[in-house]
Amino acid sequence: MGTKDRQIVEASGINLDELITLLKKAYADEWLAYYQYWLGAKVAKGVPKDAVVAELIEHANEELDHADKLADRIIQLGGTPILEPSQWYDMANCKYARPDNPDIRVLLDQNIRGEQCAIEVYTKLIEFTKDRDQTTYHIVLKILQDEIEHEEDLETLKEDILFSTGWVK
Repeated sequence: MGTKDRQIVEASGINLDELITLLKKAYADEWLAYYQYWLGAKVAKGVPKDAVVAELIEHANEELDHADKLADRIIQLGGTPILEPSQWYDMANCKYARPDNPDIRVLLDQNIRGEQCAIEVYTKLIEFTKDRDQTTYHIVLKILQDEIEHEEDLETLKEDILFSTGWVK
């Protein structure tokens, strides 16, 4: 894609530079989310560790896939994805929560907050592109659906852990 796609988006009234910046910020979020999930899976401690680690790894892989889709769209629109990983932290909407406490309950809470932030980011991107850039809209809608599912998965896992361990009755 490229020229024709850019022309369609520009003709819709969308500020292309603003859209590319929004996509780059979401791209930074996805890389930080990937790393947060991946590292959390490495350091996790507690019961049921195996279930939490499996969920974190699954989500990490999906966040990496989101970054891939966003990078492709940024390039299609004539932009360049963030080339320097050190810029991810500065550009991100959703800040990285260092997993310095390996307790699975803490890790789940950190990642739930991250998913809630991602849901806000993608909701705004949907509003920005709706009825004006259908390609970006559909990419972002699919990512939003994944982020909502991630939050629900983590909330359910947390509830199950709290109930089964007697922390909540």
